[in-house]
Amino acid sequence: MWKLIATHKLGDMQAVYGMDSETENPELVLLPADMEYREAKREKPYGDSLVQIKIAGDTYPGGYAGGNTLRQGQSVLDFRYREQNVIVNEGQTDICTILEDHRNYKIKHHLTFREGEKTLRSYCIFSNEGKERATLELLSSFSLGKISLFMEGDGHDTIRMHRLRSVWSMEGRLETRTLEELQLEPSWAGHAVRAERFGQAGSMPVNGYFPILVLEDQANQIYWGAQIAHNASWQMEVYRRGDDIAISGGLADRELGHWMKHVEPGEEFTTPEAILSVCCSPDQEVIFQRLTSALDTETEQGPACEQDLPVLFNEYCTTWGCPSHANIEKIVNRIKGKGFSYFVIDCGWYRQNAVPWDIAMGDYKVSEELFPDGLQKTTDLIRENGMRPGIWFEIDNVGCKSQAYQETEHLLKRDRQPLTTTMRRFWDMRQPWVQEYLTEKVIGTLKKYGFGYMKMDYNDTIGIGCDGAESLGEGLRQNMEASLAFIRKVKEEVPGIVLENCSSGGHKLEPLMMSECSMASFSDAHECEEIPIIAANLHRAILPRQSQIWAVIHREDSLKRIAYSVAATFLGRMCISGDVVDLSEAQWKLIDEGIAFYKKIAPVIKNGFTWRYGTEITSYRHPRGWQGVLRAGDDKKAFAVFHGFHGASGISAHIPVPDGFAIKDVYADPDGKGKVTMENAELTVCFREDMQAVGVYLEKE
Repeated sequence: MWKLIATHKLGDMQAVYGMDSETENPELVLLPADMEYREAKREKPYGDSLVQIKIAGDTYPGGYAGGNTLRQGQSVLDFRYREQNVIVNEGQTDICTILEDHRNYKIKHHLTFREGEKTLRSYCIFSNEGKERATLELLSSFSLGKISLFMEGDGHDTIRMHRLRSVWSMEGRLETRTLEELQLEPSWAGHAVRAERFGQAGSMPVNGYFPILVLEDQANQIYWGAQIAHNASWQMEVYRRGDDIAISGGLADRELGHWMKHVEPGEEFTTPEAILSVCCSPDQEVIFQRLTSALDTETEQGPACEQDLPVLFNEYCTTWGCPSHANIEKIVNRIKGKGFSYFVIDCGWYRQNAVPWDIAMGDYKVSEELFPDGLQKTTDLIRENGMRPGIWFEIDNVGCKSQAYQETEHLLKRDRQPLTTTMRRFWDMRQPWVQEYLTEKVIGTLKKYGFGYMKMDYNDTIGIGCDGAESLGEGLRQNMEASLAFIRKVKEEVPGIVLENCSSGGHKLEPLMMSECSMASFSDAHECEEIPIIAANLHRAILPRQSQIWAVIHREDSLKRIAYSVAATFLGRMCISGDVVDLSEAQWKLIDEGIAFYKKIAPVIKNGFTWRYGTEITSYRHPRGWQGVLRAGDDKKAFAVFHGFHGASGISAHIPVPDGFAIKDVYADPDGKGKVTMENAELTVCFREDMQAVGVYLEKE
């Protein structure tokens, strides 16, 4: 029998704690605050612990679980509920549920809530208060039971799973599957566990999937959502035994992430944080944007210069990895006074003997060939023309043509050999020598030349892990923890610096890194047609105010193509690059209009809610149809961005708009401005040609 422990109202959510009266194993259920908890009738009910743990030497779970999941094994069942403590302090509620087993191992499960927020934070602390070493193979950050609470029977065709897939330059594709499609339907006898475990192993946490999981009860319109805030290997699981459904996530376990962790007597280990939310809504976008709202506070507390979402120029797609004082001077003289706040010197500033940028990083000596009078002259030039200078570093990695590549005693190893991928090796960030070296090379450069912006790139992954700990996965976790510590040191020693989180574009778009940075490279999609699709995808994964989107302008671009590129940046942070020195006055006029339009809508990019409409896009490289994105703020302002793809010519695209809004401004190429109408709370754009874009600014009258 299930016994209620406590119910806690947390904003518009509630956390219900209970346990099986025989096993005394506690369970956590999240519900919208206005929904009453009721015990579901099950022929074969199975409880599910609020902590998932596997300790080496304990019996593994049966039911054909081996290789598929480590959940709900003997290690979990041995833990008993002991007590729950609630601390409320300065608007934050911390619910600590304590479990113990017969070996004097203790787990503290923390669920925290900050007043006014739409998310919860969950993490676990394992303490060894026994006499023997404990070796962890799995320890979850969160685990939620009774997802099937309101279903009848096995609830066939009721529950859907949503997740975001990610590959290089095509990030954030939404994948939606029913549990039946995932083969998580219970068997005729209820025997054999069902599990869908996914994640990634390596130092690029968004290499394959975003660390996001959403489950939807279609019949009752309830959504449960979770994110993992971790800059290395992670996993999510949907688990089913009989009719009951549960979800969990955290560090990638021994089977997925090659992770084992020794915890000696008297020691403890803390998991990464998970971000959780639950809501009742007819719109799936609500749960995704509740999850991204978890970083609202962090971004509001970021650098003061970031609060109006300034426009930046990055010279990478102008000089293509070969910046110099001479070409930067030409660029600065062309763009000064046009509304740019940041000027970023990208990769290649350290080039020696004409070695390409992507195999030379690590030594970071200013190129005398490219900057014969030194870098100070260039940064002074940027500041004199009203812009904050920025610089690129690939902090953790070294290129095969650098001297650093040969510093093997300070590089990561696997199987006692330098961990080497094509063109790259990796600093062992755990070493004090490495931290001191990077302090000199990175922080020293930032301070010496007065850089107020740093783009942190990361262009390969360590993979499953490295030597130096009890497992490859633990070596990886420790290394990436030390990498994060260095980023925090940068922020301490260069107060107010603007940090850009980049990893081959979007491979580090997870909450932990995003909480430390002002913005992120949304993708390495610089010039291609799929940019607006990816940019819209990311509204489900990160805050638009943190999503830096490229508009690369070429001298041969038509005005229609320029409007297409510039309008895509309205879906996040505007970053301009390209052949800006050689553009015509007509081309620049359209860019200037785009910058002005962006600054008008920036408050809504910063604080708003997004709806997405249009054709289902199958091929990103060859998109067909159209896309419309509406974003509305809470201050009577909104905007819409339309992109017509191949086959859009002659199509009228319609999106609903809340009552009371009227068109105040339109951004488009000269021939596209007259194709926008508003009638009966419906905004319509008629695409004159394929590959056309229109931005519409709206206000309530």
